[in-house]
Amino acid sequence: MLKETEAILADLISFPTVSSDSNLDMMAWMANWLEHHGAKVELFADASGAKANMFATIGPDVPGGVVLSGHSDVVPVTDQLWHSNPFHLTERDDLLLGRGACDMKGFIAAAIAMADPLSKTPLKRPVHLCFTHDEEVGCMGARALVPELERRGYAPRMAIVGEPTDMKIIEGHKGCCEYTCRFHGLEGHGSAPERGVNAVEYAVRYVTRLMSLAEQLKTRVPANSRFDPPWTTVNVGRLHGGVAHNVIPGLAEVDWEMRPVQSGDAQFVKDALEAYVETELLPAMRKVNPEARVETQVIGEVAGLEPMSDNAARDLVAQLTGDATCGVVPFSTEGGLFQEMGMSVVICGPGSIAQAHKPDEFVSRQQLSQCLTMLEGIGRSVAA
Repeated sequence: MLKETEAILADLISFPTVSSDSNLDMMAWMANWLEHHGAKVELFADASGAKANMFATIGPDVPGGVVLSGHSDVVPVTDQLWHSNPFHLTERDDLLLGRGACDMKGFIAAAIAMADPLSKTPLKRPVHLCFTHDEEVGCMGARALVPELERRGYAPRMAIVGEPTDMKIIEGHKGCCEYTCRFHGLEGHGSAPERGVNAVEYAVRYVTRLMSLAEQLKTRVPANSRFDPPWTTVNVGRLHGGVAHNVIPGLAEVDWEMRPVQSGDAQFVKDALEAYVETELLPAMRKVNPEARVETQVIGEVAGLEPMSDNAARDLVAQLTGDATCGVVPFSTEGGLFQEMGMSVVICGPGSIAQAHKPDEFVSRQQLSQCLTMLEGIGRSVAA
């Protein structure tokens, strides 16, 4: 099974499914493989027609069962120093290198390799394979797919999201909310700043207010928070505006994110910023230019995964791996979306997050083997 998984992984890595590009070729390859090995496959194209999600089912069409979830997209390799072709699987001792090897085509390859033995097993409940697009840029695929699955009446009991955790059990993570805020002012000559509306100036004021809110969030730490840091964090990733020293900039943009530990924190920040823009920034901007405006674009709002005292997925994976230790992580996954759908969810997959997004990304054969052992156990659990 390990050799077949490696062969599948080599094929998956050969598809350069960077989030900015199409994933259709990889989806078609996987659909063909899975259908050939007894799965019922559904593809869900996005509005552009260049991306697709996949939901494949092995076993009976009944409620319950398990979702094995992974994202098809990978981050770019631009300006990274790789010592081998990032889109060709390279072996180095016990390591398998390539873009997406751990994040997260290793898990996908293992799940696909399980299709044949699962299809030959008299399952009492289904195993679903859920592969999405654009997780790396805001979980766009999963956010579109989850309501579609609900509309079609799918009701799996649990989900295992195979993000790289060194095969350790992760039962919680922060949410991830990303925004771009655009400030439209009024250009003019730098010698008369009072005759223009300096978009960069107002963007800076906005960021200053945002940083003040970031400090307030440190006082809103939930009791017994296990995250590091334990509070909701805010990060300003980009501030851009202006064209020259002597021109009043008419446009500025701020890219920022927050990672909530609780949903109320996200609303707290959004409400405070909206009030600040409406009562302070816009009135000042419109004294000079009545057409001045501030626009906020939601890039992505992904729910966190809340640790639950009753979690069947966690308990099953702990039994199969022999490790009942459970942790939480600051990075975000699609797990919170499945939890909102009513499933118990755990994050567990081969490879380390320390390797993700870096040059010479790798997954070890040892952890792929451990993942296959876990998936074989999941197959037995739905056949029992």
